[in-house]
Amino acid sequence: MDSLILRTATRLLLSLMLLFSFFILLRGHNEPGGGFIGGLIAASAFALHSIAYGPAALRQVLGFDPKTIAGVGMLFAIVAGLLSAFPGDAFLTGQWLHWGEGDAAFHVGTPLVFDVGVFLVVIGAVLTIVLSLEEEDV
Repeated sequence: MDSLILRTATRLLLSLMLLFSFFILLRGHNEPGGGFIGGLIAASAFALHSIAYGPAALRQVLGFDPKTIAGVGMLFAIVAGLLSAFPGDAFLTGQWLHWGEGDAAFHVGTPLVFDVGVFLVVIGAVLTIVLSLEEEDV
């Protein structure tokens, strides 16, 4: 597709959609959202870029094959689940690290690692499908 309006809108929307997808990813622990919906929003942004500029431009923007992105995401999710085995808890039991004290404390846990894994799996899977459909010779 060769549309000046679509290309211009895509340049503006890509960064906004990716920023919003990260917001949804990080907010998902306490409110609705998380890795799945954040990944869908990010994949939609990349799909829009692919429609506007073509699949070759999308592959260049990504830098990695979408299947590799999905594989890394699966690795994150599995590692998040296995980290609970060290203290002897059940698979996927949340483990937390706390730095600092009081209001300045920073808390990070395995649920975030799992959500990042889901985020990457969804992006990789959706973009694999999108690129397969766009690159197919009819």
